[in-house]
Amino acid sequence: MRVLTWNLWGRFGPWEERRKAVLAALADLDPDIVGLQEVWARDGENLAGWLASELGLHWTWAATRAPGPWRRRIADPSVDFGNAVLSRWPVTGREVVQLPAPPGEDDGRLALHARIDAPGHPVPFFTTHLTSMPDASAVRCRQVGVLAGFVAAHRGGTDFPPVVTGDFNAWPDSDEVRRFGGYKTAPAVPGQVLLDAWEYADPAQPSATWDRANPYVAAGFEPSARVDYIHVGMPGPDGLGAVRSVRRAGDGPVGGVWPSDHAAVVAELRTPVRSASRG
Repeated sequence: MRVLTWNLWGRFGPWEERRKAVLAALADLDPDIVGLQEVWARDGENLAGWLASELGLHWTWAATRAPGPWRRRIADPSVDFGNAVLSRWPVTGREVVQLPAPPGEDDGRLALHARIDAPGHPVPFFTTHLTSMPDASAVRCRQVGVLAGFVAAHRGGTDFPPVVTGDFNAWPDSDEVRRFGGYKTAPAVPGQVLLDAWEYADPAQPSATWDRANPYVAAGFEPSARVDYIHVGMPGPDGLGAVRSVRRAGDGPVGGVWPSDHAAVVAELRTPVRSASRG
């Protein structure tokens, strides 16, 4: 099973050209389940819905409760932003949890759960986008506490481990990422371990998903970092859901256009039943 996470940078920059590049990249990657962040909706059009229609996938999304800050950033009072899930298989359940806001202005961070009716075993799939302020590690720690509880509440009823995707806006050695994983420090939920899929990566391959090689990132003069993650629970029976491989994707221009300011992360997970698309 191929799963992917990608922050699509909303409706910023040359968004009309970028969404075509995103579509081309996803068509080439042919993922089974996708977690998306910074998805926009406006005037009845939804970026995730458009991608799903073009790719022949199922989809669901959740809009931020507080779109004001996002709207002001692009000077558009009509646009909404949120998280979405695309899936090769039907979405049979959907839940949303609101995450704690930092002091001051709330921009409505949330986590979306989609129950995926995959062959053999339903998949408890999640996507999220944590607060982005560089000095907000304490807020992100509170957010991952809520997120971990949300995962624990919706992971049952299947042998497939939970799959949590998203832009954590935090480096791998940060308190919030370590706390969420629960195997380098005390877990946010006792007994719950969520493995960072990148632990299975070739150490020599590029890892930064916020990369100064990307001109959208270079313009801000920030350091490169890995801030986007796929976390997977401990493998089920016979290694069900175990990470087989992981890599970056969407990390270069498509037809001369960089699809987003973030690179995607793609992981292959072990399944005993192969999907029709994989032959």
